Amino acid sequence: MTTTPPPFDPELAAALAVMGEQAPTTLLPEWIPMARGLGDDGPFELPTNEVLSRDGAFEVEERSVPGPEGAPDISLIICRPTSVPGPRPVVYHTHGGGMVLGNSRMGMDLTMEWAEELGLVVVSVEYRLAPEHPHPAPVEDCYAGLLWTAENAKDIGADPDRIILAGGSAGGGLAAALALLARDRNGPRAIGQMLLYPMLDDRNDTPSALQMAGLGIWDRTANDTGWTALLGEARGTADVSPYAAPARAEDLSGLPPAFIDVGSAETFRDEDVAYASRIWQAGGQAELHVWPGAFHGFDGLAPQAALSQDARAARVRWLHRLLGE
Repeated sequence: MTTTPPPFDPELAAALAVMGEQAPTTLLPEWIPMARGLGDDGPFELPTNEVLSRDGAFEVEERSVPGPEGAPDISLIICRPTSVPGPRPVVYHTHGGGMVLGNSRMGMDLTMEWAEELGLVVVSVEYRLAPEHPHPAPVEDCYAGLLWTAENAKDIGADPDRIILAGGSAGGGLAAALALLARDRNGPRAIGQMLLYPMLDDRNDTPSALQMAGLGIWDRTANDTGWTALLGEARGTADVSPYAAPARAEDLSGLPPAFIDVGSAETFRDEDVAYASRIWQAGGQAELHVWPGAFHGFDGLAPQAALSQDARAARVRWLHRLLGE
């Protein structure tokens, strides 16, 4: 098998070169504390409530709600349209960060673009991070927030029958895990799952993981760091739960329609393509985009690139079709 990497899109390659040390290729366990301190710098700047309000188009509140049984409460950021009558569909957002970084504001700039276009409610959940809080803490926090959102939808102007699970990278993996959990626990059934370059497979041994070692954003070493923080010694063994690594699920039937996108030049390419294929093989619905020459998180780190604009537009079109609006 060849390990020659596919080329980066020229425009994205130029942006990647400019990022330099602001967006390092890899992550080692000992770097996690330092990486957590980069939240307000450079490409990792997080939106304030004022930014999330989109010039008053949304009312923004932070609310503490019950966490999993026996665990601390969790925090939700709730953004509801001020001029669109409810109840409105709701995007339940799980942030990225490799299971070890980030907070509920990460990635919300993108979800708020969808919300403004379609008049959606957005709920973003703060979950506990690994390695301090290994599996199942992160996904159970996210599920507790989903339960609260469904049960209290009326109070936040949301429609409990029109929930869309959404997240990027680790957040995409958590969104996929929530779809599996909700199916298996007879919990809130989402109408769609938006999985942006999702982190799905702890085995970290696909051809794309090998091809992109040391290249782009979030390479194989970083991926090992994230999964080991979440799973410890269980990583890569037969003992890994599908609610931690959705690629481990034996049954992908009965899931909400999925939108899956990924770059051709990133670690997660092959596991994401395989996940979409397995949804189809199980009789489900998935729309798959593999963006040629795109690195991990390309549209957030280089939003003005032509490929980034195409990717963002494709997601909005899918949402319009899903909601019939």
